[in-house]
Amino acid sequence: MKTALNYALILTAATLLACSPQTVDAPEAAKADTEQSEQVVQNAKVKALTDAALSGTQGYDIIESLTTEIGPRLAGTPQEARARDWGVAKMKEIGLENVRIEDFTIPGWERGVESGSIVAPYPQPLYLTALGGSVATPSGGIEAEVAYFPTFEDLESAPEGGLEGKIVYISGRMDKAPDGAGYGPANRKRRGGATEAAKRGALAVIIRSVGTDSHRFPHTGQMRYADEVKKIPIAALSAPDADQMDRMFKAGETVRVKVELGARYVGERPSGNVIGEIVGSEKPDEIILIGGHLDSWDLGTGAVDDGAGIGISMGAAKVLLDSGYKPKRTIRVVMFGAEEVGLLGGFAYVDAHKDTDLGNHVLASESDFGAERVYEIRSGLGEGASFIDELHDQIAFLGIEKGTKETNGGPDIGPMFNEGVPAIRLQQDGTDYFDLHHTPDDTFDKIGKEEIAQNVAAWTAMIWLASETEYNFRGMN
Repeated sequence: MKTALNYALILTAATLLACSPQTVDAPEAAKADTEQSEQVVQNAKVKALTDAALSGTQGYDIIESLTTEIGPRLAGTPQEARARDWGVAKMKEIGLENVRIEDFTIPGWERGVESGSIVAPYPQPLYLTALGGSVATPSGGIEAEVAYFPTFEDLESAPEGGLEGKIVYISGRMDKAPDGAGYGPANRKRRGGATEAAKRGALAVIIRSVGTDSHRFPHTGQMRYADEVKKIPIAALSAPDADQMDRMFKAGETVRVKVELGARYVGERPSGNVIGEIVGSEKPDEIILIGGHLDSWDLGTGAVDDGAGIGISMGAAKVLLDSGYKPKRTIRVVMFGAEEVGLLGGFAYVDAHKDTDLGNHVLASESDFGAERVYEIRSGLGEGASFIDELHDQIAFLGIEKGTKETNGGPDIGPMFNEGVPAIRLQQDGTDYFDLHHTPDDTFDKIGKEEIAQNVAAWTAMIWLASETEYNFRGMN
């Protein structure tokens, strides 16, 4: 089992890239494949399962419970520990078997005090937040002139040195797209901003939040330091505050700001994955893994990221359990811990299962892209996978198309996908996902019953069909 020291070496480059859905051409709003729906007779059991999901609130109720009873669940905190206990109780309540927690440890981090202001030319407060993993400013904060870079690429192309005694500000807007295609490019400043600014002598960094909203809520998220470069503090500004800064620089002003951050690492802390199963009736050793991540950032209550994924995957399991149908293969539901700080739950799962049953995992998928409708199926099964056609035939009526791009199954699935576990993903419409992502505005009121029900219907159909099919998932890898 990995320790905090081991995990610290596998942090956020993989995390942040994995959290970003793969780039595709932005589709139009998903529409039901009417012609195909007319030609395909829906499997009677799939129809019963999807009818139950669409008429129920199984997933919605679970999201409400998690976000109300637990709230924010920062990795390594007592709140995340309470969430694990909640997860165990909820899994037992809906009827899952073999419920347990697989413990691991992580480097603990706390946010602490955070404040910012423009000192000159027009004194006023700034709404900002520390990025996850940032070091603190000196007590009392840092006040300095700002060096402005319209984009992260502008900073990268600047000569090393020359920014001594200054605070770097990186702007650059993120574009909206249903698949979140703008996230990867925009997120480069969050991942590497502190390192690139430190190379050039800066005291600290502030960035335009990696988000697509215009609300005065800054977006947090994990950052990364390079080992050989001095660590300097980094924070994200809300979009309106970034706009304010941009206007001042456009007018040719010299801007001076003050930033104070009290963030700090607090040593090794406990985390864990919560696991429960519907044991297969004929092929119990063959495992279909589904899940979401249990931890969240501390600013909101983690409803969209990723209470929704917990509710959707657990809701699908509940629909199947309530139906009385017995899947041939085992359905394993996992609530991954410590995803936000480096996919640590995903890596820990591989560590715990690599020498036991990982080779028996026939399919894996994670719900971790919000709470809007699924619009397409993405495959990580290789070319010509007939199961995708089989699944699409049964869920096209939900407005779900077949995608053309590959997937690793989701952030926490990535580590096991790299070990040969086949994966698919039910891709949700993320056009507005980054309005809420990692902000105080990620709260339960953003969850829609009908949208969650559509997700649960799709996921229930997927796990049932994957359990019953004769398709050889491992044969394609």
